[in-house]
Amino acid sequence: MSQEPLVSIVDDDAGVRSSLDGLVRSLGYRVALFDSAEAFLSSEARDGSHCVVSDVQMPGGMSGIDLLRRMHDAECAVPVILISAFTTDALREQALAAGAYCTLKKPFDGEDLVTCIERALAA
Repeated sequence: MSQEPLVSIVDDDAGVRSSLDGLVRSLGYRVALFDSAEAFLSSEARDGSHCVVSDVQMPGGMSGIDLLRRMHDAECAVPVILISAFTTDALREQALAAGAYCTLKKPFDGEDLVTCIERALAA
């Protein structure tokens, strides 16, 4: 029996992590939670994730776009979905240019995230 895909969630807000954890687990996926991009990059989940959902703006460290660039530089082809309360057209273009699979503006409908994750896992 194969394991379900692993979705890593990277967000400095514990409430957001908890909400996304519940949503993603309800889809039957395994979940790994991280409070920073640095924590994710130093974990085993970096190489074992099938999809990453990351906040764009996290205080005191790397942004979600920095995380995406680091993964790209390391030739890690895992799809990354970026979420942010501060999405502008310029930020969205920057994220997509850096290789984001998709971007969502907080607050977003859970179904929008579900669609992004399912499409990313199918790609």
